Amino acid sequence: MLQKMRFLHTWFEKIVNGKGFDRCLKNIQILSYADGKCKAQFTVAEEHLSCFGLLHGGFTSSVIDVISSYALMSYQTGKPAGASVDLHVTFLKAAFPGEVVTVNAKTICAGKTLGFLAVELTKNDGKDVVARGQHTKFLMPIKK
Repeated sequence: MLQKMRFLHTWFEKIVNGKGFDRCLKNIQILSYADGKCKAQFTVAEEHLSCFGLLHGGFTSSVIDVISSYALMSYQTGKPAGASVDLHVTFLKAAFPGEVVTVNAKTICAGKTLGFLAVELTKNDGKDVVARGQHTKFLMPIKK
């Protein structure tokens, strides 16, 4: 369990400190990672905002994509989860600068080629749902 968590933190640090798009996730904290679930948290900051001063939908979608992928990684091999096949996001409530958003992702099921995940972003200690996501991932074959 501890080894899986170390792997995730190493992987996450490499991604968010790289030169690619995932740098936008650098202020997310992974709180837990085990048994097909991943919990993360971030405080809405200026770099997360749309031009209207609210949590940006594209950022929200990226968070759902990445944190659900980590949930899937914890479900099976602990290795990178593969490619997105489908990502559906429902935006329910705005989040504003300074608010803490908690991300709860869980693996619904995973077979030989596909994994199905559900994600919920909440604020106000879980009282308000900001967004819900459903994510389907293609599972890369594991080389033996």
